[in-house]
Amino acid sequence: MAERFAVACAAMTMWAATSPASAQTRPAIEANRWHEDWSALADPALRTQPLDDLKYIALPELADDAYLSLGANLRERWVTQQDQAFGIGREGDSYLLQRAQVHADLHLDAHWRLFAQLEDLRAPGRAVPAPIDENRLDLRVAFLMSEHALGDGVIKTRIGRQDFLFDAQRFVSLREGPNLRQSFDAIWADYELEPWRLIGFASRPVQYRDDEAFDDRSDRHFVFHTLRIERHVLGDNELSAYYSRYELDDAGFVDASGDERRDVFDARFAGKRGAVDWDLEGMWQHGRVGEAEVRAWALGARAGYRVDAAWLKPRVGLQIDAASGDRDADDGRLQTFNPLFPNGGYYFTDAGYTAYVNLVHIKPSLTLSPTSALKLTSALALQWRQTTGDAIYVQPDVPLGGTAGEPGRWTGAYLQLRADYRLNANCALAIEGVHYDVGRAIRNAGGDDSDYLGIEIKLAW
Repeated sequence: MAERFAVACAAMTMWAATSPASAQTRPAIEANRWHEDWSALADPALRTQPLDDLKYIALPELADDAYLSLGANLRERWVTQQDQAFGIGREGDSYLLQRAQVHADLHLDAHWRLFAQLEDLRAPGRAVPAPIDENRLDLRVAFLMSEHALGDGVIKTRIGRQDFLFDAQRFVSLREGPNLRQSFDAIWADYELEPWRLIGFASRPVQYRDDEAFDDRSDRHFVFHTLRIERHVLGDNELSAYYSRYELDDAGFVDASGDERRDVFDARFAGKRGAVDWDLEGMWQHGRVGEAEVRAWALGARAGYRVDAAWLKPRVGLQIDAASGDRDADDGRLQTFNPLFPNGGYYFTDAGYTAYVNLVHIKPSLTLSPTSALKLTSALALQWRQTTGDAIYVQPDVPLGGTAGEPGRWTGAYLQLRADYRLNANCALAIEGVHYDVGRAIRNAGGDDSDYLGIEIKLAW
């Protein structure tokens, strides 16, 4: 398997090397493939790489600027983990996660587009696949998009199955880490008038099944609606805030169960000035879960200082996070924070040991960039529970049995080492290792130290 992907990466490197003149005009491969615009290849002289005729297929019978663009993704991640969830209720395992996707992007004219992506997800070799590991052939996204001038600004709309990405992906994300990303059946609109952007959407998160092909559905029992405002301040720095309504029927928590109804308020300020970058975000939630009144919160901060003029371009970073847990099981209140749709693998580690629930997390890091294509990251994180009244949680929000109400706030510490290498525009490699040294609360519940190793290859065309 590894040999085949090494050959594929090498072939793509040679393809890219044949067309240096087109490097400035070709779009970058995006995590959301519909963000790409291949209209530059309307010029036949720029179609210099193999299969470029499929990246831009002119459709003059529809409109002068109509075209169809095809593409594909393949991600292979080999994982070995000594003790999943620290060995509490789960055993160690070694397995492969495979994500295969194909898409078609139809530009009907300058204002209207149709985009669709199919995917097939497998976990060969995994003893007990998790719900986010496998999903045989199904529709990942499919939507109609429009873009029109409105006054001095632009209004954009999407209707259909799609996904959302907010900010640092703490709470609303693509969920890139697991094999299965999160999609929504939604109506979306945003109006852009510099320096402002206004966004609104009504959505139902897709509920995934793996019984047969094309069986994923959304329903009225799970909704997520949002109103959001963004503004550029002090240059390109971004100030944003949003309100969301989160509703899930028959939800279950350690200290409450029933229909969950949360009003969510979020504010964020992120930017860069000179060598310093920062990202600050806070969220407040209130509502009800069954008969319990919800009062929950979370805070997140990341900052860094990078010296581009120095050898290896070091960046020293610090990440601090905190999220509430439930202090008293008998007071009629639920203070357990709901992390919504987080990308824990992107924000913490791919190992899955850390969830944005009942958490205090401090993580200094050092990132080195020997070349523009290679990034080396090391980090040492310290973790506590916000309160011992609630459980310790692993990603995304799974409580560890035997920890709720038990003494000991100290959760443990982990060491993370990661290397990311972009071979070319079409191929990226990553390797990540994590060692977690558990604290007394986990050890008393039957848990133990745990190790994780993941090796990932991404191909995109």
